[in-house]
Amino acid sequence: MKDYSLMILGTFFFAFSVSIFAMPNSLAEGGVAGLALLFYFGLGWSPALVTLLTNGIILLIGYRYLPRSMIVKSIVTVPLFSLFLFLLEDLANPINDPLLAALYSGVFTGIGFGFIFRSGSTMSGSSTIAKMLNYKFGWDLTGTNFVLDTLVVLAGIFVIGPLLTMYTVVALFIGKRVTDYVLEGFESKKIVHIFSKNHESIARSIQKNLGAHATILQGKNYDVNEEENLIYVVVKKQQLFFLKKLIRELDLDAFTVVHTVKDVSGGSFNKAHHPTQVTFSSDKKEKEFYKEQAEE
Repeated sequence: MKDYSLMILGTFFFAFSVSIFAMPNSLAEGGVAGLALLFYFGLGWSPALVTLLTNGIILLIGYRYLPRSMIVKSIVTVPLFSLFLFLLEDLANPINDPLLAALYSGVFTGIGFGFIFRSGSTMSGSSTIAKMLNYKFGWDLTGTNFVLDTLVVLAGIFVIGPLLTMYTVVALFIGKRVTDYVLEGFESKKIVHIFSKNHESIARSIQKNLGAHATILQGKNYDVNEEENLIYVVVKKQQLFFLKKLIRELDLDAFTVVHTVKDVSGGSFNKAHHPTQVTFSSDKKEKEFYKEQAEE
């Protein structure tokens, strides 16, 4: 039931973006929605009808490659999107600032696609092709969708002109970023590599004070031909300053490298690994705690 709620909500947001911000401001879109808008701007064809027919054909092709559950959800999504589009397409007025229209269009499109992808459905069109390539070859879902949409948008140069096409690309880029946030979360995680002779003490302190799973990897220093040890640990962003403080207390000469990632699951992010690990009733309290620890 949750998946269908996300699917319906995401479909509405996408239709809202196309009808309220793209159509009145002569902005295109990606995929089938973009083609429908180009036909609307050039020939006056109804975007609701064009999307319904085109998405239906693409969905029939994707039937061989996509999971049955996804096909069932997409069969609901496609006509629902066209219905929302039909109901909303005459309600909006143009915005005098095309950049502002592109920003709003990108945000609502990104939210819509994020909810649709999280529900396990697609909007057919380029998103169905992206899903097929994702299942078949493991290609990045939002990245592939962005490329396919951009190809469609570039065709808009001949219909809406190069300036409005550039604003459309801005909307697509923003939409991709927002979709990533909806799918992966707003809070990034940090992968930390620590090179230190006191690796045992540092790893023990990390586990005790942060509850994070620390892995010690063995390697060799090429310059001096000596063995050395590397601590590999993943922590939340708000824990990073406290982690650096722990490292400095045990080894001022430790070499630390930090990488930013978003998609982390399992391990210390699911349960505590040490009895003394601090737990929190909310993310806000956790952030405040580690901020205070880092400032001490």
